[in-house]
Amino acid sequence: MLEYTIMKPEGILVLKPNAALSKEDFVGLSACVDAYLADHASIHGVLIQSESFPGWESFAGFTAHIRFVRNHQQRIERLALVTDSSVAPVAEAVAKHFTAAEIKHFPFAEHEMALNWLKTS
Repeated sequence: MLEYTIMKPEGILVLKPNAALSKEDFVGLSACVDAYLADHASIHGVLIQSESFPGWESFAGFTAHIRFVRNHQQRIERLALVTDSSVAPVAEAVAKHFTAAEIKHFPFAEHEMALNWLKTS
């Protein structure tokens, strides 16, 4: 399950994965992001907040995730990974190969610091 919201004045997409990610999670997320991008040039920042990465429900969930990144990565300026997961450094390194966004990792307890970083440019 993926909770998501867009902080519209700031242009920040907040993602909170709290269970294995499904294809349906990314269908809903894509519709939300596409509606926002219809009126905005980009998403200023994406904050991904999860104490640990929950993985994917199925291969369809994984491919939907990859498709979402491929279709939207050009219009994202910054990405904050807010997690204590041991996967974070690897995810950060891999993500740098798939997006032009500036990426930074923050410990889970430093949610406000990550949000403040996204708000600046």
